[in-house]
Amino acid sequence: MAYRLALATLAATGVLILLGGLVTNTGAALAVPDWPSTFGYNMVLFPWSRMVGGIFYEHSHRLMGALVGLLTLALTALLWREGRLRRLGLVAVAVVLAQGVLGGLRVVLLENTLAIVHGSLAQAFFALLAAIALLTAPRGRVAGARVEPALKGLTVLAAALVYAQIVFGALLTHAGRIDLHLAGAVLVFAIVPIVTAPLRRTGDAVAAPVSRLLLVLLGAQLLLGVGSFLARFSPFWIPGEQLAGVALPVAHRLVGSLILAAIVILSVRVHTVNAEPERVDQAPRSHAASVSGHPRSDAASRTPLQQTHAASVSGHPRSEPADERSHAASVSGHPRSEPASRTPLQ
Repeated sequence: MAYRLALATLAATGVLILLGGLVTNTGAALAVPDWPSTFGYNMVLFPWSRMVGGIFYEHSHRLMGALVGLLTLALTALLWREGRLRRLGLVAVAVVLAQGVLGGLRVVLLENTLAIVHGSLAQAFFALLAAIALLTAPRGRVAGARVEPALKGLTVLAAALVYAQIVFGALLTHAGRIDLHLAGAVLVFAIVPIVTAPLRRTGDAVAAPVSRLLLVLLGAQLLLGVGSFLARFSPFWIPGEQLAGVALPVAHRLVGSLILAAIVILSVRVHTVNAEPERVDQAPRSHAASVSGHPRSDAASRTPLQQTHAASVSGHPRSEPADERSHAASVSGHPRSEPASRTPLQ
């Protein structure tokens, strides 16, 4: 139940990020001048007939934000009742409440800095929900392959770089800092493939498919990024220029969210995977036998030559060294063997 609710909350947050991109790229951020009301109406009771133009985008964004808040509260309550991931649930509630307040203050105070923080925190919340979805998923509890500590560190570094790149994207949108965004893109496209390469070969039920998906998302993101750059900064004509100027940046932002969620899932997976325990060697039993003067080993692991050699050294030919009666006979000086190993004459 918690897994399904986590997926529903994650999907709703993805729609919320999509609507937020439409609000920003259509210039509808201030289409509704008041908050928490909407033109004096209760947010839920605002007439649908008046949701036109920029008001439609802005008010839809508010309604979806309220839905995400309710889903987050329900998810946290369910996690608390089940007695697991309680802290993550509480963190999710704190973040979603902060997001609502930041969004409202952005409208009231007209501060671009708040818009940057609001957009960046939304992506962090999306990644947090992705981690909760993984930790509550049945597949997430399946044992996986162990990875090197260095690779674990690389997944954390990659997640940090992707998130920094998203923050740089917010700075580009609201402050025009394209230099940081381009530099961040170079680092992300250099580090993320290095992280995914070994994880794709592990055969892990989670890490392997997510790594392959991540590479596909990176390719799509590169194309969307180039298209968004041309639509905004180049003098070249682009088919459907007005539509492309909105659709490309919005899609670019949404795919960035998916990339962040994917790399966070990889990082959480490699840090929490329960690998199968290694088999315990039979060395202690062999060591005890050697101390007592009676060398013993697993019959299945000995070759016939080794068994003959062991018998010749002890002076007591034995065909089944693991048999307790043969061991007692060797101690008493009366060699005995299993009936199955005797000849008809014996």
